[in-house]
Amino acid sequence: MDAPRSEPSTAELISRVGDQVSRLVRDELALAKAELRQKGKRLGAGAALGGAAGVLAWFGLGALLVAAGAALALVLPVWAAALIVGAVLLLAAGVLAAVGVGDVKKATPPVPEQAIASTRRDINAIKERAHR
Repeated sequence: MDAPRSEPSTAELISRVGDQVSRLVRDELALAKAELRQKGKRLGAGAALGGAAGVLAWFGLGALLVAAGAALALVLPVWAAALIVGAVLLLAAGVLAAVGVGDVKKATPPVPEQAIASTRRDINAIKERAHR
């Protein structure tokens, strides 16, 4: 009498691999969605705080510019003081715009880094086992 086989058949193994790969892909997609959702929430909160800070800074800068113009008007005609303050503002705006354009060009799109790394590890593990 033959002893019952304890090892699964090739068809069973292929079926299991298909199920496991399918589950792995679903899990990796779920991880990517969760990671992007978390980053999106942080981005939204940071943008709101940055916007509020920008409004406050705008009013503060306005007050400082009025003070600078008033101080210059003590030693120069009012029109010259306003011209100097305006020229300095335009120069600063140009520098900030150049720096901002450079940063935008260097920016990369947001990617789910953990999910990509995990998927790469999974693929490498599958490749290693396939070679054995």
